[in-house]
Amino acid sequence: PPYTVSPLRIYVERTLAIIKPDAIDKAAEIENIILKSGFTILQRKLLLSPEQCSDFYAEEYGKHFFPSLTAFMSSGPIVALMLACDNAIAHWKSIIGPVNSAKARETHPECLRAKYGTSELQNALHGSDSFQAAVREIKFMFPNSIIEPLPSREENEEYLSRYINPVLLRGLTELCMNKPLNPIIWLADWLIQNNPDQPQICEAVVVEEEQ
Repeated sequence: PPYTVSPLRIYVERTLAIIKPDAIDKAAEIENIILKSGFTILQRKLLLSPEQCSDFYAEEYGKHFFPSLTAFMSSGPIVALMLACDNAIAHWKSIIGPVNSAKARETHPECLRAKYGTSELQNALHGSDSFQAAVREIKFMFPNSIIEPLPSREENEEYLSRYINPVLLRGLTELCMNKPLNPIIWLADWLIQNNPDQPQICEAVVVEEEQ
């Protein structure tokens, strides 16, 4: 397929991208650009029905362009993509460019909306405006996804100090005392056996009933 889906080992920022009906025939080309731009495509999905579209753009309800927007977005297939990379929201917004494709061709001729879009409504692509918007939109498109906040440096250091370092220190101390022939394998086995998060199995105690 023209895209890859791979899990990330650590949390990085995520954003929602949508390839709109006017650019759906260029979906494979656009997804290749996305991958070459440093993103990982975590999930991919085809939709929208008119009802789904109205719910997705609920925050725009009441604005004069709402009927045209929902009609356009449900006029054909779209591709929703959950993208991940460092600073994903700002990075994707910079790649797709300004909302109005006609003006984008004047000010940002290299952006994707300038290349694939035709107007302010039919602008080929969507990108989340903010972290809050990304959380809401990803949850809408991919209800089973988990969006975690990026932990601070202080939180990381506290977690390492409280949970990781004490166990690792014990293991390294015993490693020095035992001096095994293959220290890496020995330490790996020791960490598995002394993992504080593994379930503790207690021996069953049989109590005989009085006759």
